[in-house]
Amino acid sequence: MIQIDGLYVRFGRTEAVKSVSFSVARGESFGIVGESGSGKSTVLRALSGLNPHWTGRMSIDGQALAPRRSKDFHRRVQMVFQDPYGSLHPRQTVDRLLSEPLQVHGMDNIERRIMRGLNEVALPPSVRFRYPHQLSGGQRQRVAIARALMAEPQVLLLDEPTSALDVSVQAEVLNLLVDLQQAHGLTYILVSHNLAVVAHLCERIGVMQAGELVELLSADDLRAGRTRHPHTASLRELSVELEEPETI
Repeated sequence: MIQIDGLYVRFGRTEAVKSVSFSVARGESFGIVGESGSGKSTVLRALSGLNPHWTGRMSIDGQALAPRRSKDFHRRVQMVFQDPYGSLHPRQTVDRLLSEPLQVHGMDNIERRIMRGLNEVALPPSVRFRYPHQLSGGQRQRVAIARALMAEPQVLLLDEPTSALDVSVQAEVLNLLVDLQQAHGLTYILVSHNLAVVAHLCERIGVMQAGELVELLSADDLRAGRTRHPHTASLRELSVELEEPETI
């Protein structure tokens, strides 16, 4: 579903991403971990079309991507951001937030789709006409996920989607993402600094350091400590708890 070959991203003279290559199968969850500034979110932004200044080759479902993306691309590929409060317009109700992508893509049955979207992320109908500041952090992130699903995408790009939430709510959102992937056959790329979160959701993991993808390994190998690159071993050792929390 996703193919990236020799991706470079530069900001002025700084190479933020250096010749990164990986592929993600249809229906797979692929994680990218690394320290702050390692380039992991920059990869996601280039793939999503938010950063058009890149070189290399990227494709979705066999179709090569240009720096500027079409409306069809944005229907097929959606992104969920780290801060649900910052990613939701503070003066728009949940109803407006969910209906807007449907209107942009010319989709019908808006009322039915909104109610189905709320139900899929386990939000009651009562939140429909509330504003983001009237919701909890977990509810806001559920709205952000519902909004991303409105256009019926094939790919979700997840940029630290649980890092702004407390541990118990993190578990709820992660389990929701697992359920949604199974229900819709979605392909995920998850970026996170939290190894336990990535190991819970993703089958394969890429480790980034200083803009380079230094290792690709399975979640099972990461848990067992079967790592090859010293930076991966270091990240694992620094992880407070690699094993999945009991609440997950």
